[in-house]
Amino acid sequence: QLQLVESGGGSVQSGGSLRLACVASVRTGSSYFMGWFRQPPGKEREFVSGISRIIGITRYADSVKGRFTISRENAKNTVYLQMTSLKPEDTAIYYCAARTAWNFNSNYTALEGYEFWGQGTQVTVSS
Repeated sequence: QLQLVESGGGSVQSGGSLRLACVASVRTGSSYFMGWFRQPPGKEREFVSGISRIIGITRYADSVKGRFTISRENAKNTVYLQMTSLKPEDTAIYYCAARTAWNFNSNYTALEGYEFWGQGTQVTVSS
């Protein structure tokens, strides 16, 4: 059973940066797609960014394009989310997720497509 563990959350001021990491307990399959989601206080969980394991295709929500960068280090079973120019509206619990199958027609933003989830890490951005 794949387990995902996030780290790197914390409290920063507006304009600051954080780097989140998601470590998988086992090597993920070649077809895997890894995603980052977030859930702001009182709101629904939403897609932030995703990356395919082998080719490294990346996807971003419009709200984070140009500010967040997703990357992977397959040898360490780790996916990163570098967050810069953080805003108060980025405040949320950030979750790592994995889906075992993905292709260019997949709806990578849909929560139900992901079989495995981490416990989340809190990111708080103050103004």
